[in-house]
Amino acid sequence: MIKSTDELTSQELLTILQIRTAVFVVEQNCPYQEVDEADRQALHVCLEEDGKIKAYARILATDDQIYFGRVLVVKEYRGQQLGRKIVEKTLKEIEKRYPNRVVVISAQAHLTEFYGSFGFKPNSEIYLEDDIPHIEMLLQKNENQ
Repeated sequence: MIKSTDELTSQELLTILQIRTAVFVVEQNCPYQEVDEADRQALHVCLEEDGKIKAYARILATDDQIYFGRVLVVKEYRGQQLGRKIVEKTLKEIEKRYPNRVVVISAQAHLTEFYGSFGFKPNSEIYLEDDIPHIEMLLQKNENQ
């Protein structure tokens, strides 16, 4: 499923917000404003099976860059390469909707190699975001095409 916030049903939106809060606030013990203004304009990318969301990411677009984040795999579905699948699906949708645009992510620092496997390159020093080490990474598709 790939839908804008306005296209989501109220139940789909509640499910997305519930799983994001479970992962990013509860599991990571990180109290912060998980639902933000960006959600109003986001595209929500989900891997689903039997009506259950297994993995999720959101895409945000500005005039010159595309961002994606909030990448997660629901706890009971981890260890099945779904992180790789949700990033692949997200990047495919970005290329379809926003071809040859720079893609920016704020990756948790321990995932630098994972995102590097998709072609992302570090673009900053490691910094703290909500007390978790992160690094900005860029994917410039037009360099390789």
